[in-house]
Amino acid sequence: FDWKQFYVDVTVPEGTKSLSVRLHPLGKFKGTVYCDLLEVKKLDATGVKHNEDIITQYTLFQNYPNPFNPSTMITYTLPKQSLVSIKIYDILGREIRTLVNTEQTQGVHKVEWDGKNNSGSMAASGTYIYRIDAGDFVQSKKMVMIK
Repeated sequence: FDWKQFYVDVTVPEGTKSLSVRLHPLGKFKGTVYCDLLEVKKLDATGVKHNEDIITQYTLFQNYPNPFNPSTMITYTLPKQSLVSIKIYDILGREIRTLVNTEQTQGVHKVEWDGKNNSGSMAASGTYIYRIDAGDFVQSKKMVMIK
């Protein structure tokens, strides 16, 4: 197991009263998070924010599972309502499938790729690129389908 991909060294400005740590649940994190001088506060129900209030940036997460067979889930966040396009490309840059092409609301979104192309046939085993275009945000990640 490679812990390097999960290692994040954060410099916290002096006088900072709080720091939010978020572990992505689709990564099925197992392990220990160490914090020095940790202060935990219990909030009343009125102090709890809705999930939509927490999202401040566009994020494209690594698909899960990866490698996959026959399907995988792609999760992403939108800080505001945006026109979203998510497409799958083969390693040569040819479009294989359009998963999303619509206006979506702020929040956490998930879309499943069933391994099929735009014609409805199963794509071949191999490495694929998935790309999100949302507002000014564009990002791509790799995934592997194994049959």
